[in-house]
Amino acid sequence: MPLTADADIKALLESARTIAMIGASDRPDRSSYGVMAKLQAHGYRVIPVNPQITGEHVHGEFVFRDLSQLGDPIDIVDIFRNSAAAGDAVDQAIAAGAKAVWMQLGVINEDAAARAEAAGLQVVMDRCPAIEIPRLGVATIGE
Repeated sequence: MPLTADADIKALLESARTIAMIGASDRPDRSSYGVMAKLQAHGYRVIPVNPQITGEHVHGEFVFRDLSQLGDPIDIVDIFRNSAAAGDAVDQAIAAGAKAVWMQLGVINEDAAARAEAAGLQVVMDRCPAIEIPRLGVATIGE
């Protein structure tokens, strides 16, 4: 079952340091652009992943094609893709050894969530970390 209890979601956010964002955008009018900035301001390292803008930079971070290119451990994979495309993102997260997958508001994929949980990952669905952090009172990372 995906995490739904506030205490579990808060614990995940407090333990995380590195977030890979699949579907990150370089367009200021996109939600992922603003959420990435908010997560960085909260102290997380956010690594953007988007094959359409690979090699560019978003908020100072190099954009990767997919998770297999990352050499750093990933605590959370934040998925800014539609529900159907979330399955591929979850499979990448499992293969990359991520600790958790986070499907954004409106992104619900029960099959992908089940695969992630079977592989030992924590799962959050249909929520936004930029909303949950202030709501749950998650302290700034590093403070």
